[in-house]
Amino acid sequence: MIENSTPLTTEQLKVQGMHCASCALVIQKILKKEVGVENVEVNYANEKAKIVFDSKKISLDELNSKIETFGYKLVEGAKNLSNQDDKNSQEIDLENMWKKVLFSLPITVGVFAVMMGQIFAKELVMEIIDEKTMNYVFFVLATATLIGIGKPFLMGVWNFIRFQVANMDTLIGIGTGTAFIYSTLITSSPAIKNFLGQSSSTYFDVAIVVIGFITFGKYLELKSKHKTGEAIEKLINLQAKVAIVERINNETKIKEEIEIKLEEVVIGDIIVIKPGGKIPVDGKVVDGYSSVDESMITGESIPVDKKIGDLVVGGTVNKQGVLRVEATKIGQETLLAHIIKMVEDAQGTKAPIQKLADQISEVFVPTVLVIAFLSLGCWLVIGTKTLGFSQALSYGLISFTGILVIACPCALGLATPTAIIVGTGKGAQNGILIKDADSLEKLHKVTTIVTDKTGTITKGTPELVDIFMVEAPKDGKSFSLDEKKLIQLAASLEKNSEHPLAQAIVERAKALNINLLTATNFEIIEGKGIVGVLENKRYQVGSQRLFENYLQKEELSKIKNLTLEGKTPVILGELQGEDKFILGIFAISDTLKDGIKETIQKAHKMGIKVIMLTGDNENTANYIAKQASIDLVIAGVLPHEKVAKIIELQNMGEIVAMIGDGINDSPALAQADIGMAMATGTDVAIEAASITLLRGDFSKVIKAIKLSKQTMKTIKQNLFWAFFYNVVGIPLAAGLLYPIWGVMLNPMFAGLAMAFSSVSVISNSLRLKLAKI
Repeated sequence: MIENSTPLTTEQLKVQGMHCASCALVIQKILKKEVGVENVEVNYANEKAKIVFDSKKISLDELNSKIETFGYKLVEGAKNLSNQDDKNSQEIDLENMWKKVLFSLPITVGVFAVMMGQIFAKELVMEIIDEKTMNYVFFVLATATLIGIGKPFLMGVWNFIRFQVANMDTLIGIGTGTAFIYSTLITSSPAIKNFLGQSSSTYFDVAIVVIGFITFGKYLELKSKHKTGEAIEKLINLQAKVAIVERINNETKIKEEIEIKLEEVVIGDIIVIKPGGKIPVDGKVVDGYSSVDESMITGESIPVDKKIGDLVVGGTVNKQGVLRVEATKIGQETLLAHIIKMVEDAQGTKAPIQKLADQISEVFVPTVLVIAFLSLGCWLVIGTKTLGFSQALSYGLISFTGILVIACPCALGLATPTAIIVGTGKGAQNGILIKDADSLEKLHKVTTIVTDKTGTITKGTPELVDIFMVEAPKDGKSFSLDEKKLIQLAASLEKNSEHPLAQAIVERAKALNINLLTATNFEIIEGKGIVGVLENKRYQVGSQRLFENYLQKEELSKIKNLTLEGKTPVILGELQGEDKFILGIFAISDTLKDGIKETIQKAHKMGIKVIMLTGDNENTANYIAKQASIDLVIAGVLPHEKVAKIIELQNMGEIVAMIGDGINDSPALAQADIGMAMATGTDVAIEAASITLLRGDFSKVIKAIKLSKQTMKTIKQNLFWAFFYNVVGIPLAAGLLYPIWGVMLNPMFAGLAMAFSSVSVISNSLRLKLAKI
């Protein structure tokens, strides 16, 4: 018996309450344990969780209840980036954090100044305020700081005690809490102070300054993180808020222009777009002529002329004339909505390079806790023998607090996702839509670009340039059809095909006002052509492969000459029983897209080989390849053979990027390491690809590779500094320099370093915005 499987639900939701990369891992761990949850990916950089689950076994409310105990919350309303909830939430978080900074920063700066005074001018400070009074003042300020803005850190300790779940807040909470409790005991109880053999020196200042610096660092981190997602915000802001539509007044029965909300537009509405106005939805021009600025969607700065019958995209700007546009796609079906969704999904994915950072982050906090306690133990055991218990305890506490404060899992957790967010956003702004982080990472390793010909490196709008009539036998005699009849028969079959060569014949028929016939028993022969019945006779139209063994010497010679001139032959024939008779040969010519040769030369300079893989004949393919400086041509290939060729290249160790635009390219796009689809192509090809190039611009291939290289360079820099910072910082905090120079790292400076480590990683990622691709 076959068990019916329930379709899984995928939700991408905002997560509230995350303070560090460890929080993301904690949430992942908790949710993955639940029955019915297939997969969970939590991204600290964009504060979102992607959850794949069986809604019949567990609901979102139940999942939410599991993490609310730990101070986190899933927000359903944030899953739709077309609304303002996400932006408003970010602004509220930033405003709340700024209030904390305004509370803590004056106290922090004042206490820090006093501490610096104690280091460099102790006698002067003691003249102004004695140590006992200072301790009481610092106790009040430290209490206010811990209660006022240190609550997340204290909750981190409480959750650790209750659930044995630790994050960065736990480390800060234990470190500053230890400093506060020790100092309170020393200040309030002379007996304890004497028993421990300690002076009146306290660490209230450490608790105040560490929390103050980290809060300020968190504010800068939050602000910087929001900047990484500006690309999404800019895309959302492209959407028009209202539309002017033509509607019939129910009372006067007269057509009027009225302004309505974008949400009220329906398919079929006639929208009026005036000069300077935003086009609200995708549609077709039904009246008017103008130029449209599509730069915000495609990255191309030159406005595109639009006339009756042309398609326009929502979010673009009408520059000159008035356009009347019929709405064809609205809401989440528009190109802009798809772009926003694609970028959002990509920014929520994880690159393979992040796995190492995740693995380290997963054990980071427990490991740091162990190191901190071991360091304290070493100071008390070994230090007591050489320094005495009093001094060893003092240094042990400084070491313990310093290690907990300086350790920063956030820098590790932010290293990859912030760069991915900025990289995918920059790609979208340049008309390069990247489906996931995995694709962005793989792209920089590409060694071979495999490209289709028609519509990919050629303009894809070939023209019928010649027709050759061929005499065929009929009732023992030979006859030939005239040009119009040949076009009628061929176009009547080809009108059912999406191939550009087929469309060239159909367009000629339209230009000559030829009435097309209705084909019956219609059949597409993959990679070869079409067969169908017209006027009770069977005809077929297609490539030379469809007529193998039936072409005469003269016809083969004609076909060869056409292909040597770069023209593609399309043959029309009639089937009579088992025989095929050639009726005519159509010569179709296509031209290279602008800038193709220069783009391929740039690929060569990057050490990348370019191969043309096409179903066209070898002579035509070679003619085009020579013009474009392509390295290798593999012609006459059927769709399934394209996949085999890709596999063959991969088996040779090549990292293959496949570029195509047709349905027949979809299997090869899916097989390649990176599939790149032209957005002028079919929806199927775009779905199969991992990267989409808007406007079918081949030059964006090189831009995409450069973007990948820049992004990976940034990620590696971020990971290096994140690892380097922790590897160097923790030993320094533990007291590594003491045996050499007698110097201990003050936990205050450890807190300052920790606060700015995350900011430095995010700032480095933001530099990607300025990178030239």
